[in-house]
Amino acid sequence: MDLFDNLALGFGVAFTLQNLMYAFIGCLLGTLIGVLPGIGPLATIAMLLPATYALPPVAALIMLAGIYYGAQYGGSTTAILVNLPGESSSVVTVIDGYQMARQGRAGPALAAAGLGSFFAGCVGTLILAAFAAPLTELAFKFGPAEYFSLMILGLIGAVVLASGSLLKAVAMIILGLLLGMVGTDVNSGVARFSFDVAELTDGIGFIVIAMGVFGYGEIISNLSKHESEREVFTASVSGLMPTKEDFKNMVPAVLRGTALGSILGILPGGGAVMAAFAAYTLEKKTKLRPGEVPFGKGNIRGVAAPEAANNAGSQTSFIPLLTLGIPPNAVMALMVGAMTIHNIQPGPQVMTSNPELFWGLIASMWIGNLMLVILNLPLIGIWIKLLSVPYRWLFPSIVLFCAIGVYSTNNNTFDIWMVGIFGFIGYIFIKLGAEPAPLLLGFILGPMMEEYLRRALLLSRGDWSVFVTRPLSASLLAAAAILLAVVLMPSVKAKREEAFVED
Repeated sequence: MDLFDNLALGFGVAFTLQNLMYAFIGCLLGTLIGVLPGIGPLATIAMLLPATYALPPVAALIMLAGIYYGAQYGGSTTAILVNLPGESSSVVTVIDGYQMARQGRAGPALAAAGLGSFFAGCVGTLILAAFAAPLTELAFKFGPAEYFSLMILGLIGAVVLASGSLLKAVAMIILGLLLGMVGTDVNSGVARFSFDVAELTDGIGFIVIAMGVFGYGEIISNLSKHESEREVFTASVSGLMPTKEDFKNMVPAVLRGTALGSILGILPGGGAVMAAFAAYTLEKKTKLRPGEVPFGKGNIRGVAAPEAANNAGSQTSFIPLLTLGIPPNAVMALMVGAMTIHNIQPGPQVMTSNPELFWGLIASMWIGNLMLVILNLPLIGIWIKLLSVPYRWLFPSIVLFCAIGVYSTNNNTFDIWMVGIFGFIGYIFIKLGAEPAPLLLGFILGPMMEEYLRRALLLSRGDWSVFVTRPLSASLLAAAAILLAVVLMPSVKAKREEAFVED
């Protein structure tokens, strides 16, 4: 009964005119800035944090939360329309979403992302309201050894996720891990693989690699072809909303993505990113229905599941923040900063000492998710109009927006040159038929894996058996080994290669 009383209190707080207005402003700003390539939730919140200083604490946090899931949602729009993942959790949406746009089905892809995100956001918020305390206990059971094992499982999942040759997928992961090592070593302070280039001592930015490999790589590939062969979008857009058949395929995928995202979002590190990759891997393991489009060729499940997973993950990532005061990712670390500015100490006492803030924020998430759907579904037609812009105007504009987006994150022209270099590398990947998604997962997880490996070995005084003697870590490694063995089985390998054969 307490839950209903608390939610009633929360909705009472969230439904005031002032808080509704700030939730709407947050969602609108988040969506608009999220659509711009290169400016994800982290940069958006960092830029708009000063604007919340003068607001009351509840209104400030409601607005920042709106910006967070609005930007998360906006990232999928550029991923689907122009092959540019707005931020790390949109990387997987690119694979099938962009193919759907190329086939004139950008409307159903955007609607699938919107409806999947809305459902997952609502479920994630419900889990946050009902299970915040017990789920935090689960996250507590994860030590450095468990996180390292979980990330090994994630990387092996990326091998399954990649289309084409297994050898190429493994090579891409290793390349991603190596790129993740560029920069200054956290423990010793020594610069690694920077080759005396001062700008590389901070490491290579995710945005730089994602935009170069996906966006610029695709543009260079198109420019290398004769004008008659260039990839132009299908002029006729077949309907703005998903068909009955699309809904039949989407619904189970959204449910699976929501369940995975809700669990993985609680874990520190790339919760929403891991959730999106895991959801896509799970969909690929699920049998295709008769007449269903293969994955990588524009399957609507490949858009709905990862989008649901990353949205559910972004909602449940508030659990460790609000119940323990531990930010599970960089965006939540900014939220801690915002709470501290407003004299609120994040942690278990927020629920008891400031229930209006805690439950008001949770209730505002439901309202915010509803606002996002109401805002974005009518905008689908406008976004699709972008695709009717002639190629000679559209692609120079994308190059320009990417350059502005990359420059604005660090105010550094070196990053623009790096995007150009990675664009050329992306073009080589297209020519070699190598899938760039595993490279990005390796790049994101590499530095975290290294950190957790070091911590685990420090705590165990250099004893490597810690990874197999702790039950949770051992079971995660066992799952990774089974998954790898299954993928390497000759019959599965043959089936997998058959599934990815070009039509």
